Amino acid sequence: MNERGVAWEQLAGEHLQQAGLQVLARNFRTRFGEIDLVCRDGEVLVFVEVRYRARTSGFGSGADSVTAAKRQRLVTAAGQYRQAHPALADLPCRFDVVAITGSSKAPLIDWRQRAFDAA
Repeated sequence: MNERGVAWEQLAGEHLQQAGLQVLARNFRTRFGEIDLVCRDGEVLVFVEVRYRARTSGFGSGADSVTAAKRQRLVTAAGQYRQAHPALADLPCRFDVVAITGSSKAPLIDWRQRAFDAA
């Protein structure tokens, strides 16, 4: 991951922490893919994809860029995380997307809770 990507993920993590979530892991990697952030929101395990775009475009937001294939890789990687952390495996989970647009001086954060389902 490049330095900029780390900075955007850090910003997203701080935003989620300010909203009351606990960040459990960053950049959880499996052979199936990577989960940018794993958080806990009370009794819910939250898998977060962070997307950044310098500006909005006619191609949709960063959140819209999470394709069906990417969603499937995230779901599979989330299953791997749950297997690796049996104490958390029985918690309900959700998949969120944090889309960041703009500059580091004036970022716009669009946090989409339950952006997609595991099905």
